[in-house]
Amino acid sequence: MAIDQGLEKTALSTIDRYRMLEGARTVVAAVSGGPDSVALLMFLHGLAPRVRFDLHVFHLDHMLRGQESARDARFVEELALELGLPVRSLAVDVRAGLAGRSPQDAAREIRLDRLLGFADEVSADRIATGHTADDQVETFLMRAIQGAGLSGLGGIPPALAGSILILAFAAVHAAEVRRGAQVQNAAVLLKVTLIVVFVAIAACKIGLPAAQPDSPFPVAAFGVSLIWISFSYSGWNAAVYVGSEVRDPEKTIPRSLLLGTALVTLLYLALNTVFVFAAPVAELAGKLDVGRIAARAIGGAFFEEAVAGLIALALVSSVSSLVMAGPRVYAQMAADGFLPGGLAVTSGPPRMAIALQAGLALLFLWSATFDALLTWIGFTLSISTAATVAALIVLRKREGKTLAVPGYPVVPWLFLAGVLAMTAFTVVQRPMESLVGFATIAAGFAAWRLQQRKATSRKPQA
Repeated sequence: MAIDQGLEKTALSTIDRYRMLEGARTVVAAVSGGPDSVALLMFLHGLAPRVRFDLHVFHLDHMLRGQESARDARFVEELALELGLPVRSLAVDVRAGLAGRSPQDAAREIRLDRLLGFADEVSADRIATGHTADDQVETFLMRAIQGAGLSGLGGIPPALAGSILILAFAAVHAAEVRRGAQVQNAAVLLKVTLIVVFVAIAACKIGLPAAQPDSPFPVAAFGVSLIWISFSYSGWNAAVYVGSEVRDPEKTIPRSLLLGTALVTLLYLALNTVFVFAAPVAELAGKLDVGRIAARAIGGAFFEEAVAGLIALALVSSVSSLVMAGPRVYAQMAADGFLPGGLAVTSGPPRMAIALQAGLALLFLWSATFDALLTWIGFTLSISTAATVAALIVLRKREGKTLAVPGYPVVPWLFLAGVLAMTAFTVVQRPMESLVGFATIAAGFAAWRLQQRKATSRKPQA
């Protein structure tokens, strides 16, 4: 049975836009036997090998249409077997439990209950339904295909959820510096506490991993992964961005840089140790949601959902920290004459800069995939940090030993070598994102040169 190419293209576009199958491992397709659900099943069957998820089939016979219902059940079972898919087919006499409800309402409630029960049984993280526009329950389920797990069918597309977060934290940090800092401190404290608790529980449940067969080490892919990993440490320099708004910055900022980097390193290594030792490497390879896979191996479905909540909290606090720190850079650049003066502030939070960053974040959120954004931004940031360290080396050579650079010359040159290797691997493995990154830097350089020329032209002639 072939799927219309136009329909398939539209479905793929929608799935990609809302990231419906991002990180999916197990999908349950609810199939009634009608043309909508059968088309959905055939589409998912063709998509499963490419996206790499397991597909299960679920059918419920409401016993409302006699032999016709039974024929639909046999058709779904035979189709699933023909496709080589596991199938669960149930029969429930809906009329026996109406309790004052209409048969249609009772059928929907029973179907939802059995469907969620089966999905939980096979540890599914997605439910797919083919439905008509007037079926409210199945429409809700379809909207929830990328929701917050089976127990929290929020039905909010990830891009919309991200937009709400960005706008909410933009409002918080634009309102008042102190209030924004309090929100950020509370989120980070809760996050760190939960991470420590999770690692402690996991440490009591996992043991040394079994011997793994030797496999080739993909050096180039590892280099690209380092770009993503760098995001875990991207906060080491963020304290500098708010230096003008803290007490005793000469002592506070170096202390926060050292302690923050050390804490992030310990938490990162502890979490990844749990992830690697909790589940077989084969189950983790190529997957985005390794945290959930590891948590399921440690404590089952409940622990998996708890860790999913922890990850969500970590992302929420990251959004808050970036909304707080990033606009300070724009404001200071504006004060230095490199950006429009309207972004600069003399006191209070940089509200115009916060609004600018929120707008840019929303644009990127709705125009690119998570994977592409992560690679592009990480690639661009890596080059920017390398340029900063290169400038430090130049400055050290000019100033001599009067400029103290810890670990000089080994530490800065080692850092540059690492960034150069990551950049080269990314260019080879992800040329499009690398090209966009280079274009971003080139555009920034061109804008800086233009600004310099304008500044020179405004100087009075002697």
